[in-house]
Amino acid sequence: METILPLFVGYFMGCVPFGLILTRLTGAGDLRAIGSGNIGATNVLRTGKKGLAAATLLLDLGKGLAAVLVARHFWPGAEPLAALAAVLGHCFPVWLKFKGGKGVATLMGVALGLAWPIGLVYAVVWLGVLFASRISSLGGMCAALAAPVAAVLLGHAAYVPVLGLLALLVLFLHRENIARLRAGTEPKVGGRK
Repeated sequence: METILPLFVGYFMGCVPFGLILTRLTGAGDLRAIGSGNIGATNVLRTGKKGLAAATLLLDLGKGLAAVLVARHFWPGAEPLAALAAVLGHCFPVWLKFKGGKGVATLMGVALGLAWPIGLVYAVVWLGVLFASRISSLGGMCAALAAPVAAVLLGHAAYVPVLGLLALLVLFLHRENIARLRAGTEPKVGGRK
């Protein structure tokens, strides 16, 4: 049960599609029919509602953080399981036929929950690359890759396996973005398609 419950709780916390809920509540339409069709903050930004995108980012981050903290409270030592499950829940939510987001904000939340210095590195890399390149996907992928490296360098080796696995998942989910980056056609934040 100490393995199953953190996975179960983490997954169902991760499954909450905040981007979809917020866009519907505010009359912005079905997020899955806009832009990339993903339920994350970057796609919410395509609705033109910056505040809504920021709220989505914070809520997606918050559910990852909450999953880890709940696991730490009830099942100490099971935090990596809850972290893995929360990101999987966001990326493959059962309510949406397993078609969710790409996990960048939720991964930042679990990184903060596992060890705040790892989360801080994640945020700095994400924002730094985003501001330098204005390419959202590049910032997210670089941040995901930075997390396991930060875990090693900051003395949190126990979290390297789960953060490494989640970084690979984020890269896999961004495979179309990677192809566009290689072709030079990946859109920039605030730019024309």
